[in-house]
Amino acid sequence: MPTGRVKWFDADKGFGFVIAEDGSQAFLHSSVLPEGVEVTKGTRLEYDVVDSRRGAQVLKARPITTPGKVAKARRRSAVDMAVMVEDVIKVLDDLNNGLQHGRYPDPTHGNKVASLLRAIADDLES
Repeated sequence: MPTGRVKWFDADKGFGFVIAEDGSQAFLHSSVLPEGVEVTKGTRLEYDVVDSRRGAQVLKARPITTPGKVAKARRRSAVDMAVMVEDVIKVLDDLNNGLQHGRYPDPTHGNKVASLLRAIADDLES
């Protein structure tokens, strides 16, 4: 299922467009959204897309994040993020040293690093 962001959406008219992570666009109609869900510019969606006579069209969509204002309110401060990024650099440097010697991290350590990277990415993306 591709993911993307709402490029624009006119709630009065009930349609808009979604841009996928690969840059492709698809038409989004309000009827493909779950009941009671409203989307705005920047809302991240997970969706199914089909090719129609008029181009790509979203068949079914589901929001995967909250709109930007709520996400920005929960975001860490820039100073806290700077400290976290420094720590991530140290962790990745240790991981890199092992990989250069032909050793992958054990699964537990690898999962912790992956979770840490996802958490940082979520804060940076919001």
